[in-house]
Order: sequence, then C-alpha cells, then structure tokens
Amino acid sequence: MKTYDFDQTVDRAGTYSIKWDQLPADAPAGSLPLWIADMDFPCADPILDAIRRRVDRQILGYTTHNTKDYKDAVTGWFRRRHGWEIDPDTLCYSPGVVPALSFLVDILAQPGDGVLIQRPVYHPFTATVENTGRRVVNNPLLYENGHYTIDFQGLEEKMALPSVKGMILCSPHNPVGRVWTEEELRRTVDICKTYDKWIICDEIHCDLLREGVQHHPILQVCPDYSHRIIACTAPSKTFNLAGMQLSNLVIPNPVYRELWRHETGDRFPVASTGPLSIAAMTAAYNESEDWLDQALRYLDGNFAYAREFFAERLPQATVCDGQGTYLLWVDLRAYCSDAAALRNKMVREAGLVLDEGDLFGPEGAGFERINLACPRGVLRDCLERMARVLR
Repeated sequence: MKTYDFDQTVDRAGTYSIKWDQLPADAPAGSLPLWIADMDFPCADPILDAIRRRVDRQILGYTTHNTKDYKDAVTGWFRRRHGWEIDPDTLCYSPGVVPALSFLVDILAQPGDGVLIQRPVYHPFTATVENTGRRVVNNPLLYENGHYTIDFQGLEEKMALPSVKGMILCSPHNPVGRVWTEEELRRTVDICKTYDKWIICDEIHCDLLREGVQHHPILQVCPDYSHRIIACTAPSKTFNLAGMQLSNLVIPNPVYRELWRHETGDRFPVASTGPLSIAAMTAAYNESEDWLDQALRYLDGNFAYAREFFAERLPQATVCDGQGTYLLWVDLRAYCSDAAALRNKMVREAGLVLDEGDLFGPEGAGFERINLACPRGVLRDCLERMARVLR
C-alpha cells in the first residue's frame, strides 16, 4: 500500500481553479484561499492512472453511466463503507448535487410552495429554492457553546403548515459539521411522516468523518419512509473530484424516478456522462479506499492543530464541534461581531479568502468557514494571519 504525502504543496495557479484563480477583486496579492470546498491534496494514484488509461483510448465520445460496472462501484462502496444496501435500479445520474436539488424541487413542489431548510446551511439551498420560484421556510439550528442541534419543536410547527411541502436536509451538515445521530434522523423523518412531507437529503460529505464518528444514511435508518426520501451522494468531496461533474441520487420511489428522468432528459441526457468522470469514479470507489483512510487521518491532525491554535492564540473564539466534513466552523464574534468588518479584516488585512459565515444565512454572521483540506503548512500560515489581525 502506498503512503501518500499530504504535506505536499501542489501549485494550482493557472489551472482555471475557482479556488485559486478567481479570488475576490479586493483580495491583495499573495492571498491565501481556504474557502471553496475542494481539497488541495493530489488525487489518489488509481484515479489518475484510470484517467490516463482512458485518455490513451483516444476517443472521448458520449458515455453512459447505465452499466453494471458503474452501479457495482457505487453500491459496493456504500455497502463496504456504511453498511448501506442500495438497490442499483434506484440510482440516477446527475452532473452535481446542486443542479439535482433544482430539478428535484421543480418536481416535488409548485411555485409558491414552501421548502424548509435549516440555516446556517450550504448557501445553494437558499438559492435553489428561491430561483425555482418556491419559498424558503427557515427552521434555524439551535446553537449553544459550539454545538448545534435541530429545533424539533420549530420543525414540527412548520411541517404542520399545508403550504410547506418538504425539506432539504444536510447530512452531514455543511457548514457546522454535525453528523446527525440515528435518533435525530428518525425524529426528523417521523415529523415528516406525520404530515406526509418529502425529504431531499444531501449526503455529499458522508465519507468525511472524524475518527470514531459514524454516518447514518437516512434511507438505511428509515427504510419504511423511502417512498418520500431522495438521497444525494457523490464522490466529489470524498476523492477531490468536484471538476468531474458527477453525482448519484438514490430515488427508491419509481414514480419520482420517472419524473426525474422526464424532468432531466432535455437538460442533460441521462445516457451521457463524461468518460473521464466514469473512469475517475469507478477507480475512486473500487481502488482508492486506502487514500481516503490516510486523508482522514491527516484531516484529523489538521482539526487537532486548529483547535490547539485557537485555544492558545485566540482563546475567545469558539471552535464548533465538527464531526464531519473537512470544514472548520468557528465563532469569532468575541473578536469582531460585525460581519462586514470581519470580512474586511480577513480579506484586506490578513489576505485570507474564507467563506464568511453570513453567506450561510444571517445566523452565521460573525463566523468563518475554513477549509482544512490543505497541507498543514498552509493551515499554519492561515491561522497565523488570522491571529495577527484579530489580536
């Protein structure tokens, strides 16, 4: 088994990287980006080898995902990694989870209907609901001393409204990093079941867990409500393949599957996927588990380093108890309570491009989301810059 070097710094400048090449206009030269959720770690060797072999076949034509090899790779991964048995007939292809959310909201709700989300949450949830002409119904997470929980009383009150048709659940949660327990998931599903509401569950971060933490696929926990649940998965976060534009939905309800295929057929042909994406995904799921295990150990080290740094150098900051993702969510309101002023300190004074907390809803104002999927030397530089401007 190869030992990977995650301390290696890869120069991404000039690769059309959004993270590195499209910084905000007011970011000074030499700014450090730890924002957009892709990794600065090289992909696993089997992935790169598989792409090279596919390129060597010389023709990159229309490509189908609807093969046994493809489905075996996806279902085999979730069986081994999470004990989740997925019926291969329920798999549906999408170029990404964000476009999938848009199509699914179109299918499941009418213009003007309410769709519930739980802020602070991944900002495309809000944009998806609003851009499709539906109405955001926010049930904010409860926050206390760096820990987030679901407001179940608020959830039930809002799900009881006839105008609210369903919810988009983030599991594990981005940006706060909670990995919901089986009890929390069951309670959420029970409320939706009481009022016959659908759930779209974004599980894209499900493989990125801290040591000792277990992700619970919602369809595995609550199979009796599978006809009203759609789970969204992808190899993109797990294996740093965001640019490959490939995700997999699990849609147990055959009526929803047919609606999905009809809705998406004219927008992206279901028979056509990127040939390099197929090669990358199958190599990731079939051959790259050792890379992920090593990456997770390295990420655990980055999280431990960041916690120690804040405790020693910025002790009034509250580092949230993230259990999943590679994203650190930190409360800096003790140092700067104004969101605009905090951004100015980070970008213009420190030369740090992070995801400002209010991007995820007003509940995130005064927080920062920091992408820890980077070499430790880069993380050290980031935190030193932060401490310099906040002290």
